[in-house]
Amino acid sequence: MGCSFSGLNSLYDAVNGGGDVWINENRFRIVRQLGEGGFAFVYLVKEVVSTDASSADGVAKKFKNPSHVSDDGTYAMKKVLIQNSEQLELVREEIRVSSLFSHSNLLPLLDHAIISVKATSEQAWTHEAYLLFPVHLDGTLLDNAKVMKSKKEFFPTSDVLEIFQQLCAGLKHMHNLDPPYAHNDVKPGNVLLTHRKGQPPLAILMDFGSARPARKQIRSRSEALQLQEWASEHCSAPYRAPELWDCPSHADIDERTDIWSLGCTLYAIMYGVSPFEYALDESGGSLQLAIINAQVKWPPGPNPPYPEALHQFVTWMLQPQGTVRPKIDDIIIHVDKLIAKFPH
Repeated sequence: MGCSFSGLNSLYDAVNGGGDVWINENRFRIVRQLGEGGFAFVYLVKEVVSTDASSADGVAKKFKNPSHVSDDGTYAMKKVLIQNSEQLELVREEIRVSSLFSHSNLLPLLDHAIISVKATSEQAWTHEAYLLFPVHLDGTLLDNAKVMKSKKEFFPTSDVLEIFQQLCAGLKHMHNLDPPYAHNDVKPGNVLLTHRKGQPPLAILMDFGSARPARKQIRSRSEALQLQEWASEHCSAPYRAPELWDCPSHADIDERTDIWSLGCTLYAIMYGVSPFEYALDESGGSLQLAIINAQVKWPPGPNPPYPEALHQFVTWMLQPQGTVRPKIDDIIIHVDKLIAKFPH
């Protein structure tokens, strides 16, 4: 999918003044800011629909999937400030990669625009990207985990498994592409949860800025170091697979880097943190060593009452050698069996 360049330089003033934003030919009003990080800002926006009969459907007419149409015209809009050609290339790649996926447990990119702006003494950026997504206002798994931890609450076993099953379904879609893609940053902060009455929460994996073809042949020390450097920038440390911390000079890397992150995320669905974050609190503790040695620490029992089968499931995914780690199809078979064993 290509990127649209347009001369709407006034967008910059509109966004900062809380006014209207155009993404291609569709107009959106900013309702409020939902979050920010680095050079990116996420806003809740509401489409301003034209009374012109020819454009009555607004942005909805662009969507291939009718389920992406918002009932009330609200969407999430990510604005990225781009300072150099490298950042511009990364945003273009995120847009290209996002367009490869179509799955109910992967957040779809609905529309996008990249505009050029004039750099000034106050602002260093030369382009701005606007990415439009469906909005999920119940927050991320990380947000939910923080609230639950403060209340000393836990997801029931059945919800843990249902949330995890949905993440697996989304990842399977990515891993089964030709060539297979790895997400590379599976973690609670990249999982949107929507609470549904009488049903388990809906889990949607988002943020494909780090997604890349999964299979890499490392054949030299410099290639290994290059991969480690890339991983340190794109893969969150507490969820990063051992082979991305300490890559051998001769290695075949594949999509099972995501399986490690999935194992960490399953632990986090249960206990609110990665299984290795304890190392950050220990005097002389090393997160990298804890991960490379797969030193998982379980919270002291008996509360919460998660079955031992779930702990064994996590351990199965957290094998330090990527080549003996299970693949996503194996994980899905196992989680289906556990759901049958521990129903609602």
